[in-house]
Amino acid sequence: MTSLKNIRNFSIVAHIDHGKSTLADRLIQVTGGLSDREMKEQVLDSMELERERGITIKAQTVRLEYKAQDGETYILNLIDTPGHVDFTYEVSRSLSACEGALLVVDASQGVEAQTLANVYQAIDVDLEIVPVLNKIDLPAAEPDRVKAQIEDVIGIDATEAVEISAKTGMGVPEVLEAIVTKLPAPDGDADAALKALLVDSWYDPYLGVVVLVRIIDGVLKKGMRIRMMGADAVYTVDQVGVSTPKKTPVDALGPGEIGYLTAQIKEVADTSVGDTITDDRRPTTEPLPGFKPSVPVVFCGIFPVDANDFEDLRAAMGKLRLNDASFEFEMETSAALGFGFRCGFLGLLHLEIIRERLEREFNLDLITTAPSVVYDIHLTDGSKIELHNPADLPDPVRIDHMEEPWIKATIMAPDEYLGGILKLCEERRGVQQDLTYAGSRAMVVYELPLNEVVFDFYDRLKSVSKGYASFDYQIVEHRPGDLVKMQLLVNEEPVDALSIIVHREKAEARGRSMCEKLKDLIPRHMFKIPIQAAIGGRVIARETIAALRKDVTAKCYGGDATRKRKLLEKQKAGKKKMRQFGRVEIPQEAFIKALKIDG
Repeated sequence: MTSLKNIRNFSIVAHIDHGKSTLADRLIQVTGGLSDREMKEQVLDSMELERERGITIKAQTVRLEYKAQDGETYILNLIDTPGHVDFTYEVSRSLSACEGALLVVDASQGVEAQTLANVYQAIDVDLEIVPVLNKIDLPAAEPDRVKAQIEDVIGIDATEAVEISAKTGMGVPEVLEAIVTKLPAPDGDADAALKALLVDSWYDPYLGVVVLVRIIDGVLKKGMRIRMMGADAVYTVDQVGVSTPKKTPVDALGPGEIGYLTAQIKEVADTSVGDTITDDRRPTTEPLPGFKPSVPVVFCGIFPVDANDFEDLRAAMGKLRLNDASFEFEMETSAALGFGFRCGFLGLLHLEIIRERLEREFNLDLITTAPSVVYDIHLTDGSKIELHNPADLPDPVRIDHMEEPWIKATIMAPDEYLGGILKLCEERRGVQQDLTYAGSRAMVVYELPLNEVVFDFYDRLKSVSKGYASFDYQIVEHRPGDLVKMQLLVNEEPVDALSIIVHREKAEARGRSMCEKLKDLIPRHMFKIPIQAAIGGRVIARETIAALRKDVTAKCYGGDATRKRKLLEKQKAGKKKMRQFGRVEIPQEAFIKALKIDG
């Protein structure tokens, strides 16, 4: 086991696309973690989805050995974290396993909203921060301006910030030296009872559940009987190892080290993130504080297309929850879609990623209902209920008032795009709180209803600012609002998967856009289909899909017009009768596309 003074645990935090994963690649290459032949770009982004979208979704851990200039060999445990606002829970968990963080800032873009959010999380858990300016080989790089910006906006000393180019490898040895000299070594007592933090877990079809742990005190060895204190489950350790990034078994893990263990864990529920692992024979008295649970922000229903896949979906969600602790689900049933799950996510991208992972990794066909947020419904008898699903809204007569969640959003963008951004926020019922400047970048703080942000706010923000704006938010409180439930009726039958809760002012526009979309998405039938958006009994928008019809007058050659009219009336009567008995099949993609709100 390595002595404590030669261990460094650190995370890389930054905004999206500032070069975290590329820097991790260079660190692995320089320290010889992988040979040049085994190396590929973004080597830690192992998920197919991550490589496709070019984003990091899962925080990944790697252990590197580095011989420093002082002649000592150090063990560096690096955790590469995601940069997107929807994956902040991954970041906060990773930071709690570290003593230091590298703050990577793009020297051409400067400090952005997610840079701020992530660095404040690191400061909250008392981490030592080393600023690193990346991409200084670009012609647009302005290292001096960005250093001043880091000092002004974040308030940490950037005079000794390391200037690097992760792509070319320039300045990477200096980063390694800064890690060794500036970041503190972990504390811990090897002779004390075992105390380890469960940082992450994932499911392996051959090994069962694999658990990522950070050892605080004591030693974890193969063959030990361990106890998960939160779940109160006991297991025998089969294998202990580290990721270099290849899985490498070791004899033992000591204080300050980060590694994985397998113990034939079959029960997915036994490994909850933030739990304390201890020795069953000599347990520790005091468990670790763990992580505060994540609060889902967006809810939607996920249903299997084929009802027979329900059990497979349940198993898949259990395994995925293991790998992503911020994802929550519970069972629900729907008249239109059968059995499924009501799921909670940290944002729309999170929802999209989970759906894609369920479809790809577990081979399922899924239908997703409209994303919604949690409303507080105050009833006339003085009680309060939380509404996750618009279909469960009580009778309007029983409702006194409804409250919706509001967020505090921080948007950073170059000055020239400010007008468009302010207009967008005002359209979304936003209330401006603050507007400040850091150099040529404006930082605007708005309070917005989450309902308006959930659908497409981020996409619209990107388009009005040509991709330069960055956005970060946190929930503030619930506030009363003039909210109504809008239902869509297809052939006068309500479709509960498409019912949404919307502000009264916006209801008509939203209803019209959804009706227009469904008109294009539902195929024509043998009878006329009305598509209506309604609030209670009042229809606020309507589109009609024309019937498919045969040309019944084709056989008439000349003669009186009444002959043609008689044939058309006969056809019309038949279509009317057919409409009473006909059923409208709504294709699955219509559900998904109708809910994607365009500008």
